[in-house]
Amino acid sequence: MREEDRQRFLQIKDKVIREGRLQAGIGTLSEKTLHAILKNYYEPDTDRQEIPIDSFVADIYTGSQIIEIQTGQFQRLREKLADFLPQYPVTVVYPVVAVKWLVWIDKETGEISERRRSPRKGNAYDAFAELYRIKSFLKDPNLKIRLVFLEAEEYKLLNGYGRNRKIRASKHDKVPTDLLDETLIERYEDYLQFVPYELKEPFTSKEFARAAHIQEDTAGLTLNLFQYLGVTERVGKRGRAYEYRVCL
Repeated sequence: MREEDRQRFLQIKDKVIREGRLQAGIGTLSEKTLHAILKNYYEPDTDRQEIPIDSFVADIYTGSQIIEIQTGQFQRLREKLADFLPQYPVTVVYPVVAVKWLVWIDKETGEISERRRSPRKGNAYDAFAELYRIKSFLKDPNLKIRLVFLEAEEYKLLNGYGRNRKIRASKHDKVPTDLLDETLIERYEDYLQFVPYELKEPFTSKEFARAAHIQEDTAGLTLNLFQYLGVTERVGKRGRAYEYRVCL
C-alpha cells in the first residue's frame, strides 16, 4: 500500500462525508457512505460516474473500462456482468472491513455512543462467499476483482430487541476511516495467494481452515470455488473428508 494512495483516500473520505452532511444532514445520505467514498476514490471525475450503458447504470465508466463498487449481494451483479463483460473490461471492487468499530445511535434521543472495537476481524476469505455467487464469470479474462481492506465504523440503530435494544438491530451506515491495503485479482492463478503456504498436501477442508484461521464452512466454500477455478482439485478421501492439492 503506497502512502500517497492512503492519503488520497483519506482526503476523499473527508470530502464525501463533509459534502454529504451539508446536503442531507448526518446519517441521511441517499447513497451509503462506503459506496460513495470508494466510487470517488477510484474515479474522482463525476462525469464518469453513474453512466447508463444499455439497460444498466455503471458505477464508473472511463470510456474504456467499467468499475463496479459492490459492498455485498453479488447476485445482483449477474445481469450486469453478462451484459458488460463481452464489451468492456470490468473491475469489481469489494470492500473488506479488516478492523471494525461499532457505534450505536439512539434515534429517540439523538445520542451517539462512543465507538468500541469489534473482536471480529475481516479477511480476504470473507469475499469468497460473494464471489461464489458470480463464479460462472470469474474465468472471464475481462473480469478483475479488487479487494479493498479498510478500517471502518459501523453505525447501528438501537431499535432491536432485548434490554439494550441491540439484538437484531438495524444497520444504519458504514463509514471507512482508513485504507489498509488493496489486492487485485487479475487471473485465476492469483487465487494461489490465498492458499496458506504452510499447508502440506494433500489437505482437508479442516486443515485449510486451521491454516487460514477461518471457520470450516468458509474453508469448504473457498475450496469449492478454487476447485471450480482449477486452483485446487480433489485427490481422494480421508475418512469422510475430501483431500485436496494445488494443481497450478
